[in-house]
Amino acid sequence: MQKPTRRNFVKATAITAGALNFQVVPSKVFGANSKITLAGIGTAGKGQSDIQGSAGAGFEIVSLCDIVNVEKYPNVSGRSQGAKTTRRAFPGATFYEDWREMLETEADKVDCVTVSTPDHVHAHAAIAAMKAGKNVYCQKPLTHGIWEARMMAKVSEETGVVTQMGNQAHAQDHMRRCVELIRAGIIGDVKEVHCWTNRPIWPQAIPKAPKAEEVPKHINWDLWLGPAEDMGYSPKITPFNWRGYWNFGTGALGDMACHIMDMSYWAADLGSPASVSAVSADGRGAMSDISPPTWATIEYQFPERNGKPPVKYMWYDGYKDAVFNPDKWALESNIDGGKIRERNLPPEDVLEGLGSSESKGYGTVIIGTEGKMWFNRSKDNWVIKPGNRMDGFDYPEQTIPRARGQNPHNEFYDAVAANDPKAALSGVWHSGSFTEVVLLGNLAVRLNKKVEWDSENLKSPNCPEADALIKREYRKGWELKV
Repeated sequence: MQKPTRRNFVKATAITAGALNFQVVPSKVFGANSKITLAGIGTAGKGQSDIQGSAGAGFEIVSLCDIVNVEKYPNVSGRSQGAKTTRRAFPGATFYEDWREMLETEADKVDCVTVSTPDHVHAHAAIAAMKAGKNVYCQKPLTHGIWEARMMAKVSEETGVVTQMGNQAHAQDHMRRCVELIRAGIIGDVKEVHCWTNRPIWPQAIPKAPKAEEVPKHINWDLWLGPAEDMGYSPKITPFNWRGYWNFGTGALGDMACHIMDMSYWAADLGSPASVSAVSADGRGAMSDISPPTWATIEYQFPERNGKPPVKYMWYDGYKDAVFNPDKWALESNIDGGKIRERNLPPEDVLEGLGSSESKGYGTVIIGTEGKMWFNRSKDNWVIKPGNRMDGFDYPEQTIPRARGQNPHNEFYDAVAANDPKAALSGVWHSGSFTEVVLLGNLAVRLNKKVEWDSENLKSPNCPEADALIKREYRKGWELKV
């Protein structure tokens, strides 16, 4: 029998087997010839790819919603071009600017919804859709806030709908195989994890809001704001740079951690941390009250669980030499005013020269009691050290179901067709608690202190000031009742 290698073993085993008040309705049962219908909330950027991916999975796209009406304003350019492409691809779909109106008007025509808006709208749109009996595919991070993630999980359980978070690599065979290998002990018990990203690729450490400008006619600014506080319209906020404002986005951590932390969190079955702490922007915490810092190093401490040892979990983002230039409204190097280049990365004794610049500059090192694994969600050539851990290792059978075509939209479709919420493996039943953990890192960054965590009560025993960040205030008329 041929001895397996790191690369071919993964491939070979993969082949084997406002107050929103909507009425909850029972899940629909689909026959072999039934068409499962879908509406897309957000039609450019990730919205465009989610809608196209859903159509490719088998959904019939019957309705679209966006705050930019490109049929009324056909001359829009830039990032709104994707909305034009989506409208052309699905000319028979009804169109709405307001997703609340769409959910009410199309209630009897829509089975499923994609939510691909900026972070601050995710929970409101997704919870309303679930309460209306719709299955929901929601982009990462699942929510803007920690309390919202808990409420998403609550509503998904109450309604019984199928859900899926859009962290695409969760559906890939090599990620699922690595989860199986780690659980089988290929590096012993997990005791430490280091994750890093190449983000932000937008301005952060912004000291004050940009000057408000007249809202372009093609943008429905009130609907774009949704539940968030109004800072005044500016092209320096939307359509892309909103991630760099706490009002609307969740910074580099919120953008990428649901991707990069996913495999190790899943494999080690980490649950909730006992504490989270952060060092950022030269130790001064967040550089402003409105914007994430230029870099952050976050440390999660997970307690012993089910006989497994405690885990120290490290996250690194940003650039150590980055400063915000208000004249350019961009990050630049504090050395020569040029391109930022000093990335915030794990120490060399963790990296050992591997992985820091591969595949767009993000990755993970998982350290166990018996070895280390280097993993990148975009590549299947994971590495184990020492190499002799591979010799004679008793490779486990496949235990995690594989997604059709390694595609999250396919997995969502198949789960809906089977009326089985647990068949979508990044469903809110899993991704809700994971999102809570991710966003706890931002809590530590913003408070600039060690945050002890009581997951059961969504409280920090030593930081009562955290309450206002765990559950934010909403703009009048956008209260979230669950």
